[in-house]
Amino acid sequence: MTGFLIAAAVLLALTLLFLILPLVRQRAAGAEASRNAINAGIYRDQLAELDRDFASGSLNQTDFEEGRRELQRRLLEDAGGDGSASASPRPARRSALLIGLTLPIAAAALYFALGNIPALSPESAQPPKVTAQQIEEMVAKLAARMEQNPDDPKGWIMLARSYKAMGRYEESTRAFGKAEKLVGTDPNLLTDYAEALALSTGGSLRGRPSELIARALKLDPEFPDALVLAGTAAYEREDYAAAVAYWERLLKQLPPDSEDAASLSESIKKARAAAQKQSRKGMKSGAGKAQ
Repeated sequence: MTGFLIAAAVLLALTLLFLILPLVRQRAAGAEASRNAINAGIYRDQLAELDRDFASGSLNQTDFEEGRRELQRRLLEDAGGDGSASASPRPARRSALLIGLTLPIAAAALYFALGNIPALSPESAQPPKVTAQQIEEMVAKLAARMEQNPDDPKGWIMLARSYKAMGRYEESTRAFGKAEKLVGTDPNLLTDYAEALALSTGGSLRGRPSELIARALKLDPEFPDALVLAGTAAYEREDYAAAVAYWERLLKQLPPDSEDAASLSESIKKARAAAQKQSRKGMKSGAGKAQ
C-alpha cells in the first residue's frame, strides 16, 4: 500500500507542475522595461523626423498635426497594452495558488470518500469464504431449477458433481443417471459416475462401476482416473496382475520424482507381491491335485 501511495503522490506532483507552470511563467521585469524603453525611443525618433519634415516644408501644418496625433495615439495604446500585460500575472498567480491548494485536497477527499484503502492490503486479495450453509443453499436452488428444467444434461452433471463433493453419493448417482447420454460419451464423467456409485454402496467397484470404468477406457485407454479405478477394481477382485498392468500404464504418465509416482509405485509393489504369492499358491495347489 505504501508503494501505491508514493506513486500516487508523484503523479499528483507532476500534474500540478504541468498545470501551474504555464500560469506562473512570465517575462522578467527588466526585459519588459527594456521593451518599453525601445518603443519610446522609436516614437521619439519618429516625432523628431516629423519635426524635421515640417521645418523643411515637406509637410504642411495640417499633416504635421495629424501625424503627431497619430504617433501620440499609438504611444498611448502601447502603454495601455503594457499596463494590462503587467497586471495579468497577479490573477495568474492567484489561479496557480488556488489549483496548488485545492487539487491535492480534492483528490484526497474524493479518494477517502469513494476509495477503499484496506482493499490495498494483501489480505484483501483473498477470495471471500463460502460457508457450508451457503453451499447447501446454492445446491438446493440448483436442484429446484433442475426439477423445473429436467432436459438440461449439463445442469444434472453440475448437480451430480456438487452432491458428490458434499458426500451425498446416492443423490449424486441419481443426478448422473439423468444425464446418461452425455455421461456415456465422456471418460471423465464415466469415472466420476463410477466412483459415486461405488461410494454409495460402501466403496465396492464390482458390477456397474466396473462396467462404467471399462467404457471410459474404451473411449480413452490412457485416461488417468480410469486407470486408477481399473487397477483398484482389479485388485479388489484379486486380479493382481491386471492391477499391476493398469497402474504401470498410469505410472508412465506421472513425473518420476512426484509424490503421486512414489505412492503409486508402492501400490504396484504391493500388487506385484500379492500376484507372486497368488502364483506360488496356485502352483502348490496344482501340484497337490496332480499327486
